[in-house]
This record gives sequence, structure tokens and C-alpha cells, in this order.
Amino acid sequence: MSPPLLLTLVFLLAFIRPSKSNPTDIFILAGQSNMAGRGGVRNNVWDGVIPPQCRPNPSIRRFSASLAWEEAREPLHEDIDVYGVCGVGPGMSFANAVRSARMRGPSIGLVPCAVGSSGIDDWSKGGRLYGGLIGRARSAVAAAAGGGRIRAVLWYQGERDAVSAGAAWAYRPKMERFIRDLRVDLGLPSLLFIQVAIATGQGPYKNIVRAAQKSIRMPNVVTVDALGLRVAADYVHLTTQAQVQLGRMLASAYLSHSRPAQKMVSLSP
Repeated sequence: MSPPLLLTLVFLLAFIRPSKSNPTDIFILAGQSNMAGRGGVRNNVWDGVIPPQCRPNPSIRRFSASLAWEEAREPLHEDIDVYGVCGVGPGMSFANAVRSARMRGPSIGLVPCAVGSSGIDDWSKGGRLYGGLIGRARSAVAAAAGGGRIRAVLWYQGERDAVSAGAAWAYRPKMERFIRDLRVDLGLPSLLFIQVAIATGQGPYKNIVRAAQKSIRMPNVVTVDALGLRVAADYVHLTTQAQVQLGRMLASAYLSHSRPAQKMVSLSP
């Protein structure tokens, strides 16, 4: 190889982005404000407290509103759930727990899509949020330059549908249809869907929605129960520490249902 060509190659290699800039394992975060994160938000102001379990890591990426991968940090949904004040959610705790359990392993990409006060009709195919969810998921994979795959959807929604008896009783069939449509439109018929059974509601029919969530029997649909996690003074949103705990619960659910050959360690608190 001639010296000029060798120098050119060295120069080019110096400016190639490291592979960690493009995640390999991609997770969609969708639902309402408890997925977007209100941990640490009081009187419409976030306190800025970031627990150790939620700190940034160069191997944890976030898909921004401008459709670009960047280093993930709290609040994950700041430019997505723009009509609410975002704080700590379960996403960063989830990602750090997965990486810790895998003894580092593949880089992780989080695609925030959650919107506060959204109902299941908003997320259903034809609703105001469905197209954006599909579009962001597809764009995230494309931006990963051929190296990324969607591994799971993390879903926390249902509080809005506890407002009326009609919405609560209709929740299960709408949810099942949403999961089927999502899998078809993403071309992932076996996509893992991890839902959170709600702990609070925006109305009196919380238990009907919870029963609907827990009664879903579809392949690769896993339920994590938020009941018992600490709720903030507004009686709707999880506290920061509860969000950390939920993230670890979601990680345990994912690791239990992902490829068994992966090397993992315990996720005990």
C-alpha cells in the first residue's frame, strides 16, 4: 500500500463514529405520563434529581424528536411529551438494569413516544398517535444503519380510560387490536410487548382497566404490575424511586423473555 493511500485511510478511520453511536437493541417506550415520566415533578417543575440507576451511559442511546440517535439522559421524553413537564420515568433505569444484567452486552436504543393523558383510542390504528409511533419506530431502525432491531415495546397506559365505565369495559378488545396492528405494521409478528398494569387512574374505573390488562392472553405479551409502587401527592404519578423500581421490574420481565442464551446476572435490589 502506498504511503499516501495509507495516510488517507488513517485519516478516515480517525473520523468514523464508534459503533456505540448506533444501538443494536431498540426498545419503544409508549403510553401516558407515567411512561413519559413525572418522577420529581412538583408544581409543574422538575427537581432535577437523577438517581444513580438513571445516569447516562455512552452505550445507552435515545431517539430524539428530530429523528437522530444521541446519548440518552433524563428526562427522556422532554422533546416528545411537550405539553407536560417531564421528569424521571422508567426508561433509563430499565436500560441500565438490562446492561448490568448482561454484563454490558449490546448497546441499547430507547425510542420515547409516550404522551400524557392519552387514551387507548389515541393509540389505536387511525388515532392521533398511532402513525407517529409507527413512524418513529421505523425511523429509529433506519437510523441505526442496519445494525438495530426492535426487541420490545414497553407500554404504560390506561389511567385515562379509567374515567368512564364504557372506556374501561372496552379496554381489553381495543388493547388486543392495538397489539395486533402494531406487530403487523412493524413486520414483527412475535414482537415482545411488556405492559404495566396501572396503579392509579384518572377516574373511578381503575380496577376494571387493571382486570382488562391482566386478562390479556396473547403470545409474547407480558404484564408487570405497578400496584404497590409509591405514588406522588397528585395520586396519579409514580415517584422518582418508584420509577426506578418499575424500570428494574421491566428489565427483569424483558430478560426473562428474551434469548435464553444471553449471559445474565441477578437483578436483585
